[in-house]
Amino acid sequence: MNDNEATIARVIRAGDYTGSKAWDALELESFADVTVRLHWTDHPYVWHVNDGPEVFAVLDGVVEMHLRHSGGEQVFRLEPGDIFRAREGDEHKAIPLRAARILVVERKDSI
Repeated sequence: MNDNEATIARVIRAGDYTGSKAWDALELESFADVTVRLHWTDHPYVWHVNDGPEVFAVLDGVVEMHLRHSGGEQVFRLEPGDIFRAREGDEHKAIPLRAARILVVERKDSI
């Protein structure tokens, strides 16, 4: 058992997690080159492009996911239970409409 396993319970109540700043994350698991994190935020993220695919699941709150492609921008409203899948190279940013908790699965060291 490593230190990370000792400090994270097997049951995580997403609604109880609050970061000390926007986009704080609790790393839940890491395997191969993938991380699974619970993020808390109440502020927008920056436009960015991941170096691999990303799965973004809203657990609590409402998030507008902005996606740029083909010279335009598309906005998806994500509510609890909704999942957004970004492909490698997709330029996107998340804007929470209120405090939100989000499960993110992505390549290690991705921005």
